[in-house]
Amino acid sequence: MRKPVVVGNWKMNLTLGQAVLLAREIRLRLGTYDSVEVGVCPPFPLITAVQAVLSDTKIGVGAQNMHYERNGAFTGEVSAEMLKSIGVKYVIIGHSERRKYFGETDEGVRKKLGTALDYGFVPILCVGETLEEREAGKENDVVVKQMESALEGFSSTHLHNLIIAYEPVWAIGTGKTATPETAQSMHSIIREFLMKKFGASFGYSIRIQYGGSVRPENISGLMVKEDIDGALVGGDSLNGERFAEIVMRSGTAKGGK
Repeated sequence: MRKPVVVGNWKMNLTLGQAVLLAREIRLRLGTYDSVEVGVCPPFPLITAVQAVLSDTKIGVGAQNMHYERNGAFTGEVSAEMLKSIGVKYVIIGHSERRKYFGETDEGVRKKLGTALDYGFVPILCVGETLEEREAGKENDVVVKQMESALEGFSSTHLHNLIIAYEPVWAIGTGKTATPETAQSMHSIIREFLMKKFGASFGYSIRIQYGGSVRPENISGLMVKEDIDGALVGGDSLNGERFAEIVMRSGTAKGGK
């Protein structure tokens, strides 16, 4: 049985004080909740403070990005070693906003994934199609190509901590959400790809999140689907009450308390 996993991506939001207050509220609401694996990914300058608030809870803290090189002359970048030294658990890799605004390529995503695995992080690998690609009927090909490129050269043993996040680009921050049926269809394609490439047991074990305007109002319909194992939450992860509601409704939908 795959344990549901819900991770909040705070993106480029909040000051230090705001982040601490939000972390405290999330701790109060979810600190002992065990039916869902929970994580939050603050901006880099806020990670240490958020980690301090959540350190003795079940809630993991992650980073939204990292460089694939271990160190060097890469002004403005953050390394895996730095993140490891402050207790980071998750690293989001290949988010559509990184691909769109910062020119991240499939090759760069694969390199980052390799470094994340080498350092023992739980990588959240993001894949997804644009509206133009979906309207052209290319969504399946696009997502499979992203998966093929990112996972090329890795073994199932190396990838045992992997989480996949399917994020239809057209639904991120737009208020639009893929229907549960549309999301399930793509999650099924992703799982089928994993099974064919790495074996049925591995493919079945990997958790696949949905990301794209996730809200308390739509999470239950998504989570009852067979291949949807959680959510990568954007805007509503900045509201402690709504984020907690997403987490708890996810647990209920999967048969938890």
